[in-house]
Amino acid sequence: MARCNNCDAFVTEDYVRVFAPDGYDGVRVCPNCEDKLRDGAEVREARSTRQN
Repeated sequence: MARCNNCDAFVTEDYVRVFAPDGYDGVRVCPNCEDKLRDGAEVREARSTRQN
């Protein structure tokens, strides 16, 4: 079962396949992470709160 490395939330295998670097079984940041987000190949602090 794939997990987010930041918040430990469950993520689907398809999400990992698309957003994780090759060879990883989890992602660095998922949509549930309110404090971080992906920025190209990097992860950075969110500048504002997310609105869902």
